[in-house]
Amino acid sequence: MTLGYQIVRVVFGLWFTYAGIEYFIPGLQPFGTTPAAQNFTHALVDSGLMLIVKIMELVGGVLILLNRAVLPSALAMLPLSIVIAFWNIWLDPAPPVGIAFGIVTPLFNLILLWPYRARLEPLLVWKQAPA
Repeated sequence: MTLGYQIVRVVFGLWFTYAGIEYFIPGLQPFGTTPAAQNFTHALVDSGLMLIVKIMELVGGVLILLNRAVLPSALAMLPLSIVIAFWNIWLDPAPPVGIAFGIVTPLFNLILLWPYRARLEPLLVWKQAPA
């Protein structure tokens, strides 16, 4: 893998590891600055879904950081990256940092998946030929 890919992997892994840890430290979890972002985040926390998300971020971030199980970890992080982009771009846009983070998170996730595209291609076949 190239140096650029390794930098993306480490930055992505560190960020998701931190995001997973911050939930478990009182006062660190951001709830947003707009009512929509705050309502969305509180709904995740109150429903218990945020705990699942943060465990996924922590486990996936550590695995990606350690360069272990990168493909399944990056696949598991893709839906989270899309929700993070939605939150940062539409629910709590804080130009330029929030919007940039909303763009960079799924972009880095896709960069992590790019070397595995040949292995992922069969998943994109609309109608599979009979075996």
